[in-house]
Amino acid sequence: MQDAGQILQFLRPGGIPTALLIFLMAWLLVRVLQSVSEQLGNRLVDRRLTINQVVTILRFVIYIGAFAAAVPVIFALTDEMLIALGGTIAVTVGFALKDLAASIIAGITLLVDKPFQVGDRVTFDGHYGEIVSIGLRSVRLVTLDDNLVTIPNNKFLSDSVSCGNAGELNMLIQMDFYIGIDQDLPQAKQIAQEALTSSPYAYLDKPWAVLVNEVVHEQYFALRLRCKVYVMDVRYEKTLESDVTERLVAGFAQAGIQRPAMLYRKTPE
Repeated sequence: MQDAGQILQFLRPGGIPTALLIFLMAWLLVRVLQSVSEQLGNRLVDRRLTINQVVTILRFVIYIGAFAAAVPVIFALTDEMLIALGGTIAVTVGFALKDLAASIIAGITLLVDKPFQVGDRVTFDGHYGEIVSIGLRSVRLVTLDDNLVTIPNNKFLSDSVSCGNAGELNMLIQMDFYIGIDQDLPQAKQIAQEALTSSPYAYLDKPWAVLVNEVVHEQYFALRLRCKVYVMDVRYEKTLESDVTERLVAGFAQAGIQRPAMLYRKTPE
């Protein structure tokens, strides 16, 4: 109660509306920035991730600037106040907001270290999707089934995170297809190669490959064709997978290439 009384002693009630107005203006400015960045990202696709990164940094600057501007308006920052309440405020507020402070520091660390950025496809704690925002407190990730996942910033400092495209628009996609071990492998591999190179969503300026090995699939011996190709834009990840699959399945059907099945061999008499 004594600490609360000391804080109220230096409070400026008349400054509260002004402080609220400062935060409201900061919030509106951030909303405008986000709207402008979305429009620019749709027009300048090759610069979308860079635009998102700049907007993320500006959001931090705006919110921190708003906080710095609001504090002197709400409190009388005299020498007496700083001496009398410096320790009390540091302990009280620091204990109450330690998790928030840790998340803010972690957010700044994410911006400097750049393990990922807005627009990247990442896997974290079993969730996979696109980073849509890096805020003061948390990172927001939208999964491929359109679920919004909110993760505190400080979680990324202690746990591992996997980033698929690391700030680039293109990203390596891996798809596995299986055929019977008695099927025409050279023809199947050629069909897979044609499916990759003919897809309009494939980014062929980077290496692509069709790798083959023998595996046990669904308790059957099979030949696995592992197709690896870069997608031109991470937003077309599933579209590329669907397009390549349709082309490959149609090619297998036309060539009479069968899927894995149990084989019965006659033993010599």
